[in-house]
Amino acid sequence: MTIALYMDVHVPQSITSQLRRRGVDILTAFDDETQELPDDKLLERVTELQRVLFTQDIRFRVLAETWQKEGKQFSGLIFGHQLCGTIGKFVQDLEFIAKASEIDEWMNIFLSNNTALRVR
Repeated sequence: MTIALYMDVHVPQSITSQLRRRGVDILTAFDDETQELPDDKLLERVTELQRVLFTQDIRFRVLAETWQKEGKQFSGLIFGHQLCGTIGKFVQDLEFIAKASEIDEWMNIFLSNNTALRVR
């Protein structure tokens, strides 16, 4: 019961490093050489890889809401507002999510640390 996470370019390296030390499967946009992709193409890429995207870019939240309304499939998005959490809290929450859920539970779901869980 684990999921693999994908970190976009807006996520501090310290979050990624700490999660990797805790055994969480992480792929970054830099590792995947997708840091120049438009947001919609990156979300498509993450879905192809069956990973859940973690971002601190508000535009992804809007994109996920739009895709939900349009019925377009994506493999999950976690939005962490930079002003609503610490690095330690993001690490703790993401580790828990990664180790306690499965990818099929995340289809078309986005979670934000400053709003309630959004489902289809």
